[in-house]
Amino acid sequence: MSAPDPARECPRCGTPYAEAQEYCLECGTRLPASGGLIAVLGSAWRRRLGWYPGDWIWPALLALAIAAAAGTASAIWLADRSSASGETLVATSPRASSVQETETAPEPTTAPTTATTNAPPPPPPPPPNQLTKWPASRNGWTVVLDSLPSANLVAFAEARQALRKGMKKVGVLDSSRFSSLHPGYLVVFAGIYDSEAEAQSALLNAHEHGYGGAYPRRITP
Repeated sequence: MSAPDPARECPRCGTPYAEAQEYCLECGTRLPASGGLIAVLGSAWRRRLGWYPGDWIWPALLALAIAAAAGTASAIWLADRSSASGETLVATSPRASSVQETETAPEPTTAPTTATTNAPPPPPPPPPNQLTKWPASRNGWTVVLDSLPSANLVAFAEARQALRKGMKKVGVLDSSRFSSLHPGYLVVFAGIYDSEAEAQSALLNAHEHGYGGAYPRRITP
C-alpha cells in the first residue's frame, strides 16, 4: 500500500489516507472512492473549503438542481399559456373546487311514476266469534264435528265453542238444503275444501281439539 497522501483526508477525523485505502485507520470510517468524478469533486471541495461532508452531497445537489429546473420550466409554460389565451389562471384549492361543483351541480330528476291498477283486496276474514256460511252452489268437502236435530239450536252454541277452541271456518249447515245430507239435522262443520284428501288432512286437527268423532263429508247443494 502506498504512503498516505496529505491531499486525501478522512471526512470524519481528517487523517490522511493512501490512494487504494478503503477505511480510515484512525476512526474506521469508510473512505470515499479515490477515482472518478466524485473523487475529483471531493478533492476540490476539500481544497476550497477545508472540509468535506461526504459523497452523498453530490446526489443531493443534483436532485435540487433538477427540481429547480422543473419548477422554472413549469412557470414558463404557464406564463406562455396564459398570454396565448388572454386569460388569467387562478389556482384554486381542492376544497373550493368541491364546493363550487356542489353549488352548480344540477338537481337530480326523478322519472315520472305511472299509476298501477291493483286488483281489489280479498274480503276480510270473519271475526273470530262469527260463524262461517257455506257458499251458495258450492260443491266441496268439510269436516263434520257434530250433527243435532234441527229443533236443537244448541248446534250454534257448539259451533262457537269450537271457534273458541281454535278451530277455523266453523259454521252450521241445515241438512235439508243439501242433497248429500240427511234432512232434519243441523250439522256443525269446520273448513271448506275442494277434495276429500284435504278434508282428511284437516281431520287430525279436529281430533286434536277434542272432536274424536269428527269425520269428512261431501257437501252437495
